[in-house]
Amino acid sequence: MHLVPADRAHHRTIDGHQVCEAIAAIGDAEHVRAWADRFALLSDPGRLALLLALHQTGPMAVSDLAVASGMRDPAVSQALRLLRAAGTVAGERDGRIVRYRLTDAAVAELLEHGVLGRTD
Repeated sequence: MHLVPADRAHHRTIDGHQVCEAIAAIGDAEHVRAWADRFALLSDPGRLALLLALHQTGPMAVSDLAVASGMRDPAVSQALRLLRAAGTVAGERDGRIVRYRLTDAAVAELLEHGVLGRTD
């Protein structure tokens, strides 16, 4: 049980080899926390709808996202603020219009394989 941290080494295990494999699979706590944060972003239906729209269509303006998602403009703006702060989307200014696009490749892959059910 070489992978068991010292603070857990005194705990009784049934299948020590599986414990070591599980610890290796879990990996770094910061990596797990980053993925949990991504899943938290995806857990809101409004944010998920916006991400799906951006993933499928490319850059879109707030008002267009509001119409597509059935949300109000202020709710879309608030959701995009959270997604932008997390580094999941970015806005590109085109005159007075800001178009948002999906920038997180890992989220795009999750949307493609998980939500959209595509495997190719």
